[in-house]
Amino acid sequence: MEQKVQAYFELKQQQKEIEQQLSVLRDEIVGYCAQQGVYETEVGRYKVKTVLQHRKEYDDQKLYASLPDPEIWRLLSKVDSHKLKSLIKLNVLSEEQVSPACTVKQVTLLQIDKL
Repeated sequence: MEQKVQAYFELKQQQKEIEQQLSVLRDEIVGYCAQQGVYETEVGRYKVKTVLQHRKEYDDQKLYASLPDPEIWRLLSKVDSHKLKSLIKLNVLSEEQVSPACTVKQVTLLQIDKL
């Protein structure tokens, strides 16, 4: 069992290092695309594509204050964007009610495919 624990620990360390390297490379590739003013390009035998996304993030206290009925908070229990979207679709809440609690965060996704 000690060998399994040791192997697990070592693999987790490698995973952290790999994720750190991936993060650096990702930032450099996204930066390169931004500098070139392109969202899609080919580099050697690879197709590089960046996709800009907007993600909403909610402040718990502001959201709670904006709810018309405190009982709705029990349906959410904690801010969950998917549950909140569902409540808006069902017309239990409106975008206007929750907008004071919402900030939109811009996120760039990176996709690389081999040609």
